[in-house]
Amino acid sequence: MICWCSALLLLIFIPRACQGGNILVFPIEGSHWINMDILIQALHSRGHNITIVRSSKSWYIKDNSSYYNTLTVQVERSLDQKLITKIVSEVILFERGALPLTSFLHMTVGMFSTFVDAHAAVGEFVSTMLGDQGLMRNMKDSKFDLVITDPCWGGGVILAKYLNLPLIYNVRWLIAGEGHLAIAPSPISYIPITGSGYTDKMTFFQRVKNMVLHLITHTQHTMVVKQIYQKICDKYLGPDNDYHQLNVEADLWLMRVDFVFEFPRPTMPNVIYIGGFQCKPAKPLPQHLEEFVQSSGEHGVIIMSLGTFVTDLPADITNEIAAAFATLPQKVIWRHKGDRPATLGNNTLLVDWMPQNDLLGHPKMKLFVAHGGTNGVQEAIYHGVPVVGLPLFFDQYDNLLRLKERGAAKILTVNTVDKDNNFLKAIQEVLNDPSYRMNMQRLSRLHRDQPMKPLDRALFWIEFVMRHKGAAHLRTESYKLPWYSYHSVDVILFLETIALLVLFIFAGLVCSCFRLCLKRKVKSD
Repeated sequence: MICWCSALLLLIFIPRACQGGNILVFPIEGSHWINMDILIQALHSRGHNITIVRSSKSWYIKDNSSYYNTLTVQVERSLDQKLITKIVSEVILFERGALPLTSFLHMTVGMFSTFVDAHAAVGEFVSTMLGDQGLMRNMKDSKFDLVITDPCWGGGVILAKYLNLPLIYNVRWLIAGEGHLAIAPSPISYIPITGSGYTDKMTFFQRVKNMVLHLITHTQHTMVVKQIYQKICDKYLGPDNDYHQLNVEADLWLMRVDFVFEFPRPTMPNVIYIGGFQCKPAKPLPQHLEEFVQSSGEHGVIIMSLGTFVTDLPADITNEIAAAFATLPQKVIWRHKGDRPATLGNNTLLVDWMPQNDLLGHPKMKLFVAHGGTNGVQEAIYHGVPVVGLPLFFDQYDNLLRLKERGAAKILTVNTVDKDNNFLKAIQEVLNDPSYRMNMQRLSRLHRDQPMKPLDRALFWIEFVMRHKGAAHLRTESYKLPWYSYHSVDVILFLETIALLVLFIFAGLVCSCFRLCLKRKVKSD
């Protein structure tokens, strides 16, 4: 009994090697911060000390918090809410009147200058941070165990190298393009590039467009890195440090998808899938929302939200949507901050904010009208709620397409949503056809049926990297190979050369034998 009690006390009071770790986080703004914040709170609850590097003009990341410390970098400009909202509004207005080809060119080429300018603001933030000797001395003296960042911005990659710390990504996107493209074999023949609007089953001409889009995306990534982030590397890390190589040297990639949602594709040992890690069982609703939901009776409730960046739509679209909602027997909760639509019905409640996860998990929830952001799509899968999608920009159409392919969503577009009662027809189809709910609930069962929750898996691997001071044994060395070695072009050319040489030797021998035989025949004659 004494031995047993002693062992129990040792387990309780002796900390693990990584307990109380010191973690530096370089996050980004918007919806990306929302899921990073969930990860930070979970790490704090396990006893880790969290420090956030933020811009003085940050609109999402607060300076004061009970579960993290902050290092604030004074900047003159930043990717603020006003700029993002302006970009989104311009995209919506353009998409409404654009042909498919012009829409494709606008999103891939026309928006490039805006894309570069946004990263230039990030570059200024990073340069100011690295140029502040007092701040950098403070970071070095803090003895951080690792850096966690979202590589959609390039600053965290450079910071981790400057401090010589292990690096973990909370990732789905890099500067331009999806994260797998940088580290895992990614045949373009069946892996659709974001923005293509294709599935993993493509026709010949779809594969042609997919390849063109891949080349455009790769070129954009290279140009942004060369213009902005490589210059920062040269100045603060030295010219021998290539940003592309630093980018793929991360110890761990916590990928915000899973293969219930994503199409199957090759992967790597240091890619850990945590899709839906932000999802959790629904909590009770605030009283006024619960009363509104219960008043729906047997018909249930529909919610509509277009995400972090879209507060309202053009007036004619909102009026069409409001009129469609007004004809339904269901109650509707709509996150809308613009002018009150003239056609709004008594069954529709407008709110500035809603507890989306808790509403989606409510027994009376029937349908989710969503823009297709990764967070909302994962929450819909988790709770098994079918979706009517209204994608606006970036990856949203591709996210919704993955649900549509599995029979769990109906997709509309901005330029057709207000025509021919399309919105009302889509709502009624998803509500009245039970296959949509059945398919989404099947996805929900698949997502939940795993030995460890995605958030617990993320926490385990973060602490694994802290315990072992990195995870280099999981990292492939393929990124160090030149492209011709990676694709074995040099080996193929060598083997072809050998084959041709053997062929020529064989042909020479045959010719020699033929001539010899011919000479003997002439002599005999």
